[in-house]
Order: sequence, then C-alpha cells, then structure tokens
Amino acid sequence: MWKLLKNLYFTSRFYQSLAALVVLFILSFLFRPLFYPAVFLFVSWVVVVLFEIYILFKFNGIEASRSMSDRFSNGDDNVINIKLQNYYNQKVHLTIIDEIPFQFQRRDVSWKASMDPEESSELSYHLKPVKRGVYHFGCLNVFASFFLRLVERRFQFGEGKEVAVYPSYLQMRKYEIAAISKNLSAYGIKKVRRIGTSMEFEQIKDYVRGDDPRSINWKATARANALMINQFQEEKSQQVYSLIDKGRLMKMPFEGMSLLDYAINACLVISNIAIKKGDKAGLISFSKKLSTVVSANKRPGHMRKILEGLYRQKTRYEEANFELLAAFVRKKITERSLLLLFTNFESQTSMNRQMPYLKMLAKKHVLVVIFFRNTGIKEVLKTRPKDVEGIYHQTIAEHLDHEKNLMIKELKRHGIYGIVTEPRNLTVDTINKYLALKAKSF
Repeated sequence: MWKLLKNLYFTSRFYQSLAALVVLFILSFLFRPLFYPAVFLFVSWVVVVLFEIYILFKFNGIEASRSMSDRFSNGDDNVINIKLQNYYNQKVHLTIIDEIPFQFQRRDVSWKASMDPEESSELSYHLKPVKRGVYHFGCLNVFASFFLRLVERRFQFGEGKEVAVYPSYLQMRKYEIAAISKNLSAYGIKKVRRIGTSMEFEQIKDYVRGDDPRSINWKATARANALMINQFQEEKSQQVYSLIDKGRLMKMPFEGMSLLDYAINACLVISNIAIKKGDKAGLISFSKKLSTVVSANKRPGHMRKILEGLYRQKTRYEEANFELLAAFVRKKITERSLLLLFTNFESQTSMNRQMPYLKMLAKKHVLVVIFFRNTGIKEVLKTRPKDVEGIYHQTIAEHLDHEKNLMIKELKRHGIYGIVTEPRNLTVDTINKYLALKAKSF
C-alpha cells in the first residue's frame, strides 16, 4: 500500500474533471433533473480512476535506463542517452524527467512520449558543463498513464551517478585527429612552412653506399680526393611549458566559463599537440603560491598526468605572484624552453608591474604572454552612440582596446611574444603561435 501511495500521482485532468463534477452537483440543487446524471458520471469517473490505478500497478510495465560517459568534457556538449521499453499490452503515455546535477540550473529536462504495446524507444539530449568538478545525477523518473490520463504511476530508475567533469578532452581529441590527418587548417590553424632542415651538423665522414647523395660535401671531397658527406644529428625534443595564472583576473566569465577554464582547456590541447610533434610538454600553475608542477616529458601516459593535474586545479583567485614563478623557473628549468603564459592584463599599468619578472622569464627562455580581449568592449565599439553618455562609453572602450595593442608592442620591445585573443579563439591562436615558433626552432 505504501509503495502504491508513494508512486501514485493525480494529474491536472483528475482535478479538472473532479471540479467539473462538483460544479455539476451544485447545479443539480438548482436543477433537480441534473442530479441522477451527475451521480452516474461520478460513479463512472470513480470506476475509470480505479481501473487505471489497477492496470498501472498490476505490472512493472516500464523499463528505462540512462547511459553516458563516466566523465564529461568541460565547455563541450556531452551526450546523455535514455532507453525506454513498454511492457504493457496497451498504449501508454509517458512523461520522462531526468534529475540532472544542480550545477546546470535547468528545469526543462523533461519530455513527453507515447509508446505502443511492447515498443522500445530511445531519446538523447546534451549537457554543457562550464566548471570542472564532480557532478551528481539523481534518478531517472518516468510517469506512465492510460486512457483519460487521470492518474499516473511513477517509475524510478537508478540510484544516482557521479560524473567527473574534466578539461575539454573532446577538444583535445578533435585537434589531435586534425594534426594527424594534417587538416588543421579546417579549424583556422595556419600551415607554417619550415625553411631549411630540422637536422644539426655533427661531423664529416666517408661516403658509403646507401648514404644520401644530397649530403655530399664537395669541398671536403676535393681535399680528401674521396667522397665525403656531412653527417647530421637529429634535433632534440624541445620543452613546452604551460604557465597558468590562477589569480583573480582569471575569474572573469565569458559565455558561462571563467577565463581560467578556457586557459586550462587550451593548455590540455597545446600539450597534446606538442607531444604529437615530438616535443616535451610540462605544466606549472600558480597564484599566490605554486600549486601544480608537472615536469616536461613525452613518455606514454604523460598526457594523463597533465589531464589529472589540470582537473584538480582549485583557486581562491588571489593576487598572482609572478616573482615566485620567475624564481622557480630560473632555478628548476635549466634547458631553454618555450613558455606559454596564460594570464590576463586589463591595463598597461598592471602589466608594467609584472614586467621585471616577465623579462626574467624571457632571459633564458622563449616567452609567449597570452591574455584576453574583452568581448564586451568589442560589442560597445560596434554600436553607434545615441547620446553623450554613449559617446563617453565608446571613447573609453576605444582607449581600453587600443591599450591592449600597446601592451603587445611593449612586450615585443622587450623581446617577448604576445597574443591578445578572445576566449573562444584561445586554443587556435595558441596552436598557431606554437607552430610558428617551432618552425623557427624556438
């Protein structure tokens, strides 16, 4: 009985029809001939309600299941599939409600469907998380009804499931496949032609059959009166470090995601591309203190280490300590490396405060400072001002936008590469810069 009451629901049609019967009984006091039809309709209504309850609870006529990946990709559409099976011997009307994690703040994850006897069906929907962490799914609820749909029976499936939201591994795979197929241009990534050779001279040796004739050193051949060739040593793997600023300026949101999460997604992609290109990838994240350090490597399984390091990034968005970062890099990274610094500067003054430490980083390494263009300012620049206040806003926006370009020039003056990009273009612009610098052997 408790199970019946717990899963029995009365629909809006139930209350509407009951209200209509009450009105009919009230009218029967004024018009006596309506009394017996009202009694007949009420008895018929009770019989139909009881019959629907009996049929609904006689069998466990509905089976449903939810299938999805054990982990979600942050900032991407993740697919959830729901399978339904009707074991009733008659047509059933269903309302499906999925209890999704509270982080999505959605109340529209419900569907209505009708299924014939013994019919199976499948539906799917997408969820796009914008924060990393653990998300908890609740039960899958299916409400079934028959005939006049006066009552519903609730079926619950599953006891909940936890899903970890990782940095965008779907984006990583997309660019990885494109890099393997050499189709990066389809995503706006430029092809960079490398001039010269990727080999370094090692020694001159005697020519033996099978050596490349193009490597013959004719001057040495003339002196030795025998064929001599240049022997080259393959270029060593170079180190690519992603430096992620977790300071307060990286909390700024764009399309629901923070700049920090955009940087984390881009870091995952560029690390994977670097390893595929034969370089070593490493990771350093910092705010007030250094939090995560993954030494550069390209061993199998190293990407998993970087992925886990990025997934566990937590921050209170304190002021970033660039001095600590510069001291650590100078002490621990002795080999010349490419440093991709993901940060954000909203004014030239704030960048100038960190300039001594940026120059310290660029002294022994190739430094690329990657920061963001405020898309809200871009929207203001596109509009035509209608009043004096609008003119003020647009003038300020033009000044702030121009200041970003001045910051790039200031970095260049100190031998530092700079990229100012919109968050949505961060990954593509970072890959383009990496490929261009790799073509120059850093």
